[in-house]
Amino acid sequence: MSATQQRSMWVAGLSTVVEWYDFTLYLYFATVLSRVIFGGGEQAMLVTLAGFAVSYLMRPLGALCFGHLGDRLGRRWMLLASMALMAAAMLATALLPTAATAGTTAGVLLLLLRCVMAFSVGGEYTGVVAYLLESAPARRRGLVTSLASAASEVGALLAVAISALTVALLPQVQLDSWGWRIPFFVGAALALVILIARSGMHESPEFERQRREGSIPATPLRHVLRHHPQAVARTFAISALGSITYYVGITYVPAFLHAQGHDEGDALWLSTIAAVAVIAITPLCGALSDRFGRRPLLLGLTVLAALLPLSLFGWMAHTTPLGIAVAAVLLACVAGGVSAVAAPATAEQFPGEGRVSGLALGVTMATAVFGGATPWLAQWWVERSGWAAAPGAMIALVALLVLPVLWTLPETASTRKTRPGKQGGS
Repeated sequence: MSATQQRSMWVAGLSTVVEWYDFTLYLYFATVLSRVIFGGGEQAMLVTLAGFAVSYLMRPLGALCFGHLGDRLGRRWMLLASMALMAAAMLATALLPTAATAGTTAGVLLLLLRCVMAFSVGGEYTGVVAYLLESAPARRRGLVTSLASAASEVGALLAVAISALTVALLPQVQLDSWGWRIPFFVGAALALVILIARSGMHESPEFERQRREGSIPATPLRHVLRHHPQAVARTFAISALGSITYYVGITYVPAFLHAQGHDEGDALWLSTIAAVAVIAITPLCGALSDRFGRRPLLLGLTVLAALLPLSLFGWMAHTTPLGIAVAAVLLACVAGGVSAVAAPATAEQFPGEGRVSGLALGVTMATAVFGGATPWLAQWWVERSGWAAAPGAMIALVALLVLPVLWTLPETASTRKTRPGKQGGS
């Protein structure tokens, strides 16, 4: 592998820092946005989380549009277009009027911009995963591809840390007046830097092969649905587990703790600790999947997801700050492990031809169902039932539902000397 190819891989992998910073910032900053943009009040948090859920409906559409671009014109052009759109949406969010100056219009504008953000993110993650898998050595695909998930957590860590610092350093009057814009300006700047770096990326070896052989499908999505429907279903199941463990087990935790009476800043700092744990566990699980296979790791993590969250959420509602930190770290490690193995496992379900479109269909449809709406549903269930363990029950239910699919999952990790892009499939 040349130095230029290695640089392109690093740019692709690290760029998910920006993607996940920009996207998860909304959830980590939800308590502030509920006051500033949605006017505060008893229902403001639910409205804020509902806005996140509604915007998620755009993520599958964005993934399919960018997936078509990636499978027809190349992974590089797809990644450039998605990051340009993300930078523009983030900057516009930082310049939004507040409820104090624009009333309900502020909330409507934020929702529209979140839809644009979700559209761009739809193309980001699947494009990066496909690019890394196709560029990595066959024996290290699990480790290399999991770096996209690890870098995502770096972005989430950066988002929660900057949110926590902003909340801690500014009085609420200044925070609500202008301080809330700072994290969004930071996100826009980061997106611009990555956009410039991506302009020097090389195309993935797999797509170059398709160009040489003339095997690029004319209609990638139709090609995938016709030839690999079972791969789409397996990808959906894997991603469903990854989505609910991440969005309920990690990003929803600050809102959960705040609703249980904990300080806003303390909840964000606990999430920071959890993010650090995920960054550590993700490459480890990716490397283990290269050594022992994707299927055994996914099965073990699914069993943990079915058993641990139910008790951990109930525990967090009544335990000490140290106990909350331990529970948050355990939840985050389960979610991080699933995401680490899911990255190569889903991409390997498809051959190179139509891979991004296949990932777009399976991954983002699952994320739309089990990601965007689940924080809102978890909060609604807790408020209506008074059962603190309800979010854990949601995770356990999904884990039990996907377990039969993962039990029959074909093993895709291989050390065979197979042409890149030809492993996996159905």
